[in-house]
Amino acid sequence: MSRPKKCRCVGCNPNVYYFKPRGIPLVELEEVSVRLDELEAIRLADYEGLYHEDAAQKMKISRATFGRILDEARHKVAEAIIKGKALKIETDNQ
Repeated sequence: MSRPKKCRCVGCNPNVYYFKPRGIPLVELEEVSVRLDELEAIRLADYEGLYHEDAAQKMKISRATFGRILDEARHKVAEAIIKGKALKIETDNQ
């Protein structure tokens, strides 16, 4: 049995939930899903420019956990760009 997930503080609430290559209908594209905590990690590290330690404190998680979340998020974004897939931001409401 795995450990239960710790609650992660997320400070962004996106207005847009899909990004896709131009000129290809969404129904024809494969999707890559990014969780809200992954989006928050990208926002804090890449957009805000915070060090991993500071970003982890904002999300109330360990620095190692933050690093793993960020690595996974960056991999998903890179996959969507390189392979021409749609990027879906998952929320609890969807």
